[in-house]
Amino acid sequence: MMSSSLLFISVVAVIGGIAVALQAQLMALLDRGMGTLESVFITYGGGGLLVGLLMLALRGGNLSIWHTLPWYAFLSGAAGLVIVASIGFSVPRLGLVSAFTLIVAAQFIVGALLDHYGILGAEVRELNFQKIAGMLILLLGVWLTVRS
Repeated sequence: MMSSSLLFISVVAVIGGIAVALQAQLMALLDRGMGTLESVFITYGGGGLLVGLLMLALRGGNLSIWHTLPWYAFLSGAAGLVIVASIGFSVPRLGLVSAFTLIVAAQFIVGALLDHYGILGAEVRELNFQKIAGMLILLLGVWLTVRS
């Protein structure tokens, strides 16, 4: 039986997945109509405005401790731009299923390596036969999905 906290975290993850798919299709509309850079600007600009208003409402939250974090943590914004741009560019050209199959497969493989080696502060979770077999099956699924 799932604990209530695991259930809550799982529901949040599912909601995030739904939002990613919806955002991708909305960005595809923007990309086809205006272009990739413009769709990224609207996506980041709109999101930045909303989170900025939320931060104002929370009186800055924990922003004052920014200097205690490693410098490379701030590359998350640049990584986010790459994520949003790659989604906006690939979805209208490959379709949602093929684009997300490639994106998710890449996430799994890189995530497994980050976990295995504890890179960028990840908790070490070593690769084992099951995980490697799962990723090989995932790659087979990628090939079957994207080739058609």
